[in-house]
Amino acid sequence: MPGTRRHDRYDLVVVGGGIVGLATAWAAVRAGRSVAVVEREESLAAHQTGHNSNVIHSGLYYAPGGLKARLAVTGCAETVAFCREHELPHAVTGKVVVATEPEELPRLRELARRGVANGVEARELDAAGLRAHEPHVRGLAGLHVPSTGVCDYRLIAEKLAELVAERGGEVLLGRSVSALVRRRADVVVRTSRGDVLGRQAVACAGLHSDTLARASGADPGVRIVPFRGEYTDLATPVLVQGLIYPVPDPAFPFLGVHATRGLDGSVHVGPNAVLALAREGYSWRDVVPRELAATLAYPGLWQLARRHWRYGLGEVHRSLSRAAMAQRLRRMLPDVREQDLHPAGAGVRAQAVRPDGGLVDDFLFVASGDGAGAVLHVLNAPSPAATAALPIGRAILTRLGVEVDA
Repeated sequence: MPGTRRHDRYDLVVVGGGIVGLATAWAAVRAGRSVAVVEREESLAAHQTGHNSNVIHSGLYYAPGGLKARLAVTGCAETVAFCREHELPHAVTGKVVVATEPEELPRLRELARRGVANGVEARELDAAGLRAHEPHVRGLAGLHVPSTGVCDYRLIAEKLAELVAERGGEVLLGRSVSALVRRRADVVVRTSRGDVLGRQAVACAGLHSDTLARASGADPGVRIVPFRGEYTDLATPVLVQGLIYPVPDPAFPFLGVHATRGLDGSVHVGPNAVLALAREGYSWRDVVPRELAATLAYPGLWQLARRHWRYGLGEVHRSLSRAAMAQRLRRMLPDVREQDLHPAGAGVRAQAVRPDGGLVDDFLFVASGDGAGAVLHVLNAPSPAATAALPIGRAILTRLGVEVDA
């Protein structure tokens, strides 16, 4: 796939070979644009796309009217249709959201209200109804969301790259990008293997999106704080039929530790959310002192920690203690035993945090210029961005003034 560039200048250069960048490139070639995707790694989907729970999200959780709500609901249907069209593995299993404590019941009702507002089917369940869907679950009440499913986002990203190449686009691997320089008629994308020119550019740089924006002269207004989410395999997969979620804490954009039956029949639980010690800190051993120092020097992190230190300590405890993780899971699945849990890798979420400690809870884009020479930086696109990638790609092009078809 990587090769010699065939164009002196592309209509669009996309920085980042994750699913959002590739979906943007796919939308652009379908609109008749010449496109190059520039990726730092030697493979696609190497970070957020390739290290998530592979859930096809329904759009239930998100504030009505926001980008996440609108694009996730559309993306859920489009992801399933894309997998069917291209014969990619997927399953629409449905999920249950489980309230285990009385104080969670009002939040569960709010989720049901959001589901109605967002156009997501979410049927309310009593305790018996929960057990009808998930016999091993214990809860006071719940929601059943039939549109939720699972897939393999790495395979979807690779298929998108293949389709881009078939339409004449190029995917250039192993090229780190240091800056995007706007000129009157184009954008110079500075890479480790020479400049790439585009009439316009999009930066889908994920964990490094804020750094690249600042290096390119844009003011992101936020700092990316990396949160590691660790996954655990459940050695007793019979306990889970589909997907089981807790009622999320509305103060956080994280959905809580959930159980997911994968395409191969195995079950993993997670992710938790602990501060990563590097932008790509997939374990406690992954430490980049310069990146960690920059994160710790950010006032927004300390404002966030001041408000939510109890929550953070609980997440660290569950990261370091299998017994603590098992105890948390037993709130929903009382038959889980400590010895049933085995480490199963991790992902790192690129979470945008404001200087006042507020967590950005929607997709965030910052544009520099319009028309020729315009650059759009994608500065917050964590979950459900993989689910919403196809409509996000079209939304990005619309912001650049490109007419696209669904």
